[in-house]
Amino acid sequence: MRLEDHILLETPEFVIVSKPAGMLTLPDRHDNELSSLIAIMKKAYGQIFTVHRLDRDTSGIILFARTEAAHKYFSQLFESRDVQKYYLGLVHGELPEKKGSVNEPIMEHPVQKGKMVTNRRGKASLTDYEVVEEFGLYSFVKMQIHTGRTHQIRVHMKHLGHPIAVDELYGNGQPVLLSTIKKKFKLGKHTEEERPLLSRLALHAAMLVFKDPSGKEYCIEAPLPKDISAVLNQLRKSKL
Repeated sequence: MRLEDHILLETPEFVIVSKPAGMLTLPDRHDNELSSLIAIMKKAYGQIFTVHRLDRDTSGIILFARTEAAHKYFSQLFESRDVQKYYLGLVHGELPEKKGSVNEPIMEHPVQKGKMVTNRRGKASLTDYEVVEEFGLYSFVKMQIHTGRTHQIRVHMKHLGHPIAVDELYGNGQPVLLSTIKKKFKLGKHTEEERPLLSRLALHAAMLVFKDPSGKEYCIEAPLPKDISAVLNQLRKSKL
C-alpha cells in the first residue's frame, strides 16, 4: 500500500486516511503486526494515535491523532457522539421503507465469539438509513451511525432483513457476480470460472463531519473504491 495515495487530509494535529478493504486498523492476535494500518502510519509519522477503527473488510475514512492532546480531544469527540459518521453500502433486496432508523440495542452473541446480535439487554445503538438507488437484487444505501458499536451497521441491516452484500457473518457471504446482474452473461472463450465483481463486504465509510480543537469544521469524504463502483456501474447498466 502506498500511503500517500490514501491520505485525504493532513494537519499538525491529525491525519485522515482512506483505508483499503482487507486491511486491519490495528493488528489482531493472529495478524502480522507490520501489515496493519497503524503500523504503516507509525512508520510514516512516528508518533500516531488511534481514535476509532473500521472492520478489516470495510473500506474508507479513518482519523488518526498526531499529538497526545489531539488524541484526548478526538477520543472524547467520538465518545460524546459529536462526530457525524456516514457510510455507503450495498444491501440485499429492496427495503420497504426508503428512509428510517434502527434503534436496537446490540450485544455479543452468547455463543459465537466475534459475532454481535440485537438484544434488549445490549448497549443502545442507533443507525439512520436512506435508500439512494434500487436495483431489485440490491439497494445502494446511505447510513449514519449515532453510536459506534462493533459491527453496528451489519447487525442493524440484518435486523431489517436486508444484510450487507458479501457479509459472511450476517448474510450469506456470496460474492457479487456479473452473471447474477447481467441477463445475457457469457463466460469468455478462455475463461473457465467467473471472477466475482465484489468478494468483500460491500460497506464503505464515506464521510466524517467534525470540529477540530480550534472549532473549525471539517467535512471529509473518502471516494467510493473501484470494486463497489464497478458493481454499481453494472447494476445501473442492467437497470436501463
